[in-house]
Amino acid sequence: MRRFEYFEPQSLDEASRLLAAGGQVLAGGTDLLVEIKEQLRRADRVVNIKKIPGIGGLSFDPANGLRIGALATAREVELSPVVLEKYASLAQAARELGSIQVRNRATIVGNICRASPSADTLPPLIADGAVIRLHGPSGERELLLENFFTGPGKTVLRPDELVTELVVPAPAPRTGKVYIKHGRRKAMELATVGVAVTLTRDADVKIVLGAVAPTPIRARAAEEVLKNDPKALDRAAAAAMAEARPISNVRASAEYRREMVRVLTRRALEQALACS
Repeated sequence: MRRFEYFEPQSLDEASRLLAAGGQVLAGGTDLLVEIKEQLRRADRVVNIKKIPGIGGLSFDPANGLRIGALATAREVELSPVVLEKYASLAQAARELGSIQVRNRATIVGNICRASPSADTLPPLIADGAVIRLHGPSGERELLLENFFTGPGKTVLRPDELVTELVVPAPAPRTGKVYIKHGRRKAMELATVGVAVTLTRDADVKIVLGAVAPTPIRARAAEEVLKNDPKALDRAAAAAMAEARPISNVRASAEYRREMVRVLTRRALEQALACS
């Protein structure tokens, strides 16, 4: 392993200064440390943020929704009673993330900042209207998570910023949430296609597709179909298929992925309606 400088900042401002000087964030380390060891990434400065107060854990209240701190692990989210009760699609996505050993260390925010088009947690969080909060030299800023990604492995996060937390609105009554992942294996597999649906009966629906475009995408045409005709599940699924922009790779062809978008969108909508 190549030598690097190691820092443990005690505040967000200190971490921001270290990042501005070329530091790379260490939280769970399930990507960073492996890539440094395998010489897939060069890191001259590693900034461990675990000693910064106030950026860990989960909390929920009906007014402000679910707060997921930057240090909250996938396992914490997976086992959280409030997530299981009110954010079922996110709980399912957390269960799909790697092995149990990885989930015990990997953070949800780290999975987001990785910005993989096939990341499991992104579609349900976007479908739930999650907001991401960032800290940098100019202070705090926040934006909808769906606007955070710009391409595979790319986000709007500036070099001197770090994510402090996610906030996910509390669900309205009669809301169903579903995440369905399709892959070649049942466990420890990257998504070939992922579909998340958050549906509030007689009110609103969000459909988010993963692994079929450079970033997770809202299937807005499909959502519009359902707003005009809540029973038109087949037409909505077909519209979602038309919105997908997949590539062919070793996991599946583009044509196969498009067809699976149609199948999984229809299935997710049925399940969300049944839960709402």
